[in-house]
Amino acid sequence: MELQRPGLRQPGQVLAALSVAPALAVAGWLLAGLPLLLLGRFAPLPAALLGLPAAALLCWAGTRRLGKVVEATSRQVAGVVAVAAVTGVFNAVMHSEQLVVRRDPATYAQYAAWIAGHGSLPIPDPVAAFGGDDPWLVFAGVGFYDVGGAVTPQFMPGPPLLFAAGDWLGLPFLVPPLLGALAVLTVSGVVARLAGARWAVPAALAFAVSLPILYTSRTTFSEIPSLILLFGGLALAHDAQAAADRGQGRWRGLLAGLVFGLAVLVRVDGLRDLLPMLAFAGLLIAMRRFARPQGALGLPLLGGLVAGAGLGLLAAYLLARPYLEYLSGSVRPLLLICGAVLVVTLLGTAAAPLLARIRRPAWLPAAGAGLVVLLMIALYARPWVQTVTRVPANVEDRRTFEMIEQTQRANVLPVDGTRLYVESSLHWVVWYVGLPVVVLATLAAAVLVRRLLRDGTPFEWLLPLAVVGWTTVTTLLRPEITPDHPWAARRLVPVVIPGLILLATYGLAWLRELAGRRRSRPGLRRWGMPLAVLLLVAPAAVTSIGTAFTPVERGEAAAVAAMCARIPRDASVLIVERVTGDRLTQVVRGMCDLPAARVARVNNADTAPEAEVRRLIGRVRAAGRVPVVLGAGDSQVSPYGPAVQVMALATRQDERSLVDAPNGTWSLTVGVWMAVA
Repeated sequence: MELQRPGLRQPGQVLAALSVAPALAVAGWLLAGLPLLLLGRFAPLPAALLGLPAAALLCWAGTRRLGKVVEATSRQVAGVVAVAAVTGVFNAVMHSEQLVVRRDPATYAQYAAWIAGHGSLPIPDPVAAFGGDDPWLVFAGVGFYDVGGAVTPQFMPGPPLLFAAGDWLGLPFLVPPLLGALAVLTVSGVVARLAGARWAVPAALAFAVSLPILYTSRTTFSEIPSLILLFGGLALAHDAQAAADRGQGRWRGLLAGLVFGLAVLVRVDGLRDLLPMLAFAGLLIAMRRFARPQGALGLPLLGGLVAGAGLGLLAAYLLARPYLEYLSGSVRPLLLICGAVLVVTLLGTAAAPLLARIRRPAWLPAAGAGLVVLLMIALYARPWVQTVTRVPANVEDRRTFEMIEQTQRANVLPVDGTRLYVESSLHWVVWYVGLPVVVLATLAAAVLVRRLLRDGTPFEWLLPLAVVGWTTVTTLLRPEITPDHPWAARRLVPVVIPGLILLATYGLAWLRELAGRRRSRPGLRRWGMPLAVLLLVAPAAVTSIGTAFTPVERGEAAAVAAMCARIPRDASVLIVERVTGDRLTQVVRGMCDLPAARVARVNNADTAPEAEVRRLIGRVRAAGRVPVVLGAGDSQVSPYGPAVQVMALATRQDERSLVDAPNGTWSLTVGVWMAVA
């Protein structure tokens, strides 16, 4: 036994505290930041005065009196911290600068930049700067909706509330790598609790080198914050169950539900992920009727879950209603499913004494384990029996159709824009974590299902297995994302990749225990751990090596700053070309702090009608401002004044691979020309 000086915590307690602190800190900041944003007072001083104490308070409440939930050595704790630190530094050095709005990261970055600079939403339409409202003025852009005279950003406000802190500190590109490092701590802590601390460092390595984790830890994605809250909630729920055995844990159960529920504030998909937690809370409430100690956690867990998810839904309704309407085809069924799960949970709780009398068939444990294996085999074999397609039904579908056709041509594949390639979703997972992890995770899930159906043990695995199993299967069946990689890999980040790594480590622990019981040869035991680490880490590292050392979209911050400096400070900016309008309307409005609008186009033309542009130029001049015209080429702006190039960005972008793991990057050029009319 390792001796500890008085007053120092045991290494296991340190690891346990380090692994839940990120989720608690994120939750505290979000709980303080959301009301400030709703009140239009999201600014550095009030956010710091409320957010930092809230984060500290939750961290204190969630880590005090942890007890012995993790058995770890100082070396294991140091290893986990080292992996997290190296991951954070490496991703900070290789960070992306996605500010020109082409895909979601730039939308999040512009969202964060606006609330960091203005503290409120929505973004008012600057009609006065253009001589009043006009049907030819378009204030919306990619990722930003114009509703009722104001622009509303797409997506949930949780991630921008986090990223805005980086804007205030002058380090906007370092918050994602920091969150990525914290995610390593969180996942390692869950592994240490459920599979054993000896597997925490190998799991941290396997997680940290996986390409989707590197990809989403380098720029402003929502997946890493979501992962921190979901796996932090699982860790807190585990600690609450351990405390319940000592007659404690209610407060920690409330925190677990709150943290887990706040994932809805980060991603609306969090509604799907919380369904197993909702059912688990109902099970605990039912167990209370049988005087089981864990039963006392049911109501606090449910209360925290409803509070966290309720805040997320409130924020979605008040700040992202157009986004919800766009997703209504999937959000409404999901809400109905949530309601149905709640009703079934209540009925099951009421009928618990009757259900407890039902004897489980002797064949059920083996059937459950076999079903897990068959399901994974079916998902792996899916590409050979199914081709998933979608015929465009709206404008967004048409854009996806055209993008897939362009990508197919670049990949030298048969051109068919209806292909979605999602039948290969389990193959994506194999690319990014390796076949050994998928096989070990399948084995572990089968073993756990068999044990849980046989005698209900190990009970602490019930919730993690339900969350990982449910979300993995539903995500792989319907990823709901354009299928180019590494872009599509982001869907695997919040639960699938860390969940399978968690299960794989348990599978290794089970095999090690089995080998010990059978008295395997000493050589096998000596080399077993290095081989296990190799199986976990090597396949993921091999896939990642092609892109891990190549940052993408670098230079955008300098290019945007240079463009803003060239535009007169009393200008009203008219963007006359389609792509430039999509990419830069919010950039000019939010980062140059100038009124900007696109000029409407007709008949799918690339540029706006010259007569309407000239008319709007006159309105701007009459309003006492300088009319500035932006376009992608000199010929598009030269009719209105001398053409000057204000952006000539040459950088790298993500590869768009459809049938193989990405192994490189593509070139990207962005040119912007300006005419002062």
